[in-house]
Amino acid sequence: MTESATFVYDDECGFCTWCAQRLIDHSELAVIGFSDLDDEQRERLPEDWREGAHLITDEQVYSFGEAIEQAFERSDLAPPKSDDTLDFLRQFSDYNRLRERLYREAADRRALWGKFARQETPVRRN
Repeated sequence: MTESATFVYDDECGFCTWCAQRLIDHSELAVIGFSDLDDEQRERLPEDWREGAHLITDEQVYSFGEAIEQAFERSDLAPPKSDDTLDFLRQFSDYNRLRERLYREAADRRALWGKFARQETPVRRN
């Protein structure tokens, strides 16, 4: 995957900021917080964009669990051949539903996760 991609996160959330820093450390993704979105980027996001993370590419916008999965796949945190595994799993609607459910379960508990891992200062990489 060589297309440009921008990871968008809630920069008022300490846990989200900590996660965004991991992407800066382990990928070439551009990373911006909600507060730094420009009008064009914001217009591409879904109506409920403040409810979670997004990955914006030239061709597509991935949101919530799919955004995290796509960001992971573009990072050096993903084991070799994980893209093959993910491509296989994406064929199944049950996998997609499970991915989104797990994302929502985690996202709805950001304050709890923030007790274990958080970063106060928002991060950005263009």
